Amino acid sequence: MIFAYKAKKHLGQNFLNDEIVVQKIIESINPSSNDIFVEIGPGMGAITLPIANTQAKLHGIELDQDLYSYLNKATEIYSNINLYHKDALSFKLSELGKDLRIVGNLPYNISTPLLFHVLKEKQCIRDLHFMLQKEVADRLCASPGNKKFGRLSIMFGAYMKTRHLFDIPSSSFKPSPKVTSSFVSIKPKLDNEIIVKNNEHLDLVVKKGFSQRRKTIKNALKGMISEDILTKHEIDPSQRPEDISILKWSKLSNVVTNNEE
Repeated sequence: MIFAYKAKKHLGQNFLNDEIVVQKIIESINPSSNDIFVEIGPGMGAITLPIANTQAKLHGIELDQDLYSYLNKATEIYSNINLYHKDALSFKLSELGKDLRIVGNLPYNISTPLLFHVLKEKQCIRDLHFMLQKEVADRLCASPGNKKFGRLSIMFGAYMKTRHLFDIPSSSFKPSPKVTSSFVSIKPKLDNEIIVKNNEHLDLVVKKGFSQRRKTIKNALKGMISEDILTKHEIDPSQRPEDISILKWSKLSNVVTNNEE
């Protein structure tokens, strides 16, 4: 089915058109007939059809009316594909069931909001596989001590485990973006691995802590968390915010929740 389509810049559209990369993605995801996939932004269907061909059930969420209409026709012979002309940023994933496998080539301009949107529905998700701007992927995967470790690393890492699988060159997309992409695997942490009691408090503490990265944690959190509390939680007051583990940031958020002094 021939479809003449010009990517819409305001939607951040870059379509994957590299068969070798598609094959690597499918091998990494390893879909089976028992799986329920949700694809965010299926676009031209580069990974939609290979997944559907495994007999897995697939729900595609496409914002673009033209692409939605095209995909409806291109997939009409597939009884295991359901398409939704919706905005993924407001779509309630839990309505599609449990144990969902989320995939997608996330537009660079909304990748971070989308990550936090799916985070809210982590209870219904088995795993996520995303193509992201490499810079965003590096921040998600960063460890303490790395200059890329920061607010996103902590806010997402408190609930999810992210693995970098491989990079994807800009030449694998049409039109070619100006940046390299990365393909990552994300899995929700087990309930007993998550200690944050209040996500808003975590955001508050992390935002204040990283508002001036060059400050020590003692000075960055001055007026919110005392030096004695830092020491009590085995945090060196002279450390920089980027040197403190996600677990310890989680504990600091609980200090605020518990109103410790």
